[in-house]
Amino acid sequence: MKEPATVPPSGLGTASEGIDIDLLYRRERSTLVRYFTRNRASHADAEDLAQEAFLRIAGADEAGTAIETPAGYLRKIGRNLLRDRARSPEQRLIAHDVDATDAVSDHNELGRLEARDRMRRLEAAMYHLQPRSREIFLAHRLDGMSYNEIAQRTGLSVKRVEKIMAKAIAKLTRLMEQDG
Repeated sequence: MKEPATVPPSGLGTASEGIDIDLLYRRERSTLVRYFTRNRASHADAEDLAQEAFLRIAGADEAGTAIETPAGYLRKIGRNLLRDRARSPEQRLIAHDVDATDAVSDHNELGRLEARDRMRRLEAAMYHLQPRSREIFLAHRLDGMSYNEIAQRTGLSVKRVEKIMAKAIAKLTRLMEQDG
């Protein structure tokens, strides 16, 4: 019995025994984006990283690399992309996230003082957010809720939650930079 032909996205061909990139994309994209956002990437960065991961797996497939478990290989690519991103000095300077855990993990006194100062500034900056923005920010960052869970809880669309988070992070970052 002959298998039906699939049309991959953006002209990405699949060999007769290669990966069905289109199917892999439909099944794994949202999981990969969630993985990146849980690991401190903004939603826009997470989308870019997911795109890069799919380009890399498509390139490996086109090069004839034997990939037995494409979803697992894709997750490995994702971990490597995050590792590369964390090593990049410019990424550390332009981080989109407000996070004091870096300084907290440092056991010297200066690190603890800096962490305490950053937390004080973050708390002060939080009061400048609108109540709904603060609630959504804390639900995501403190409670670990996904945008979808927040959308269901608040009755907002996921896109609206994403926009509120982006604006909250931008405002907090701006206030932290002004105060620091």
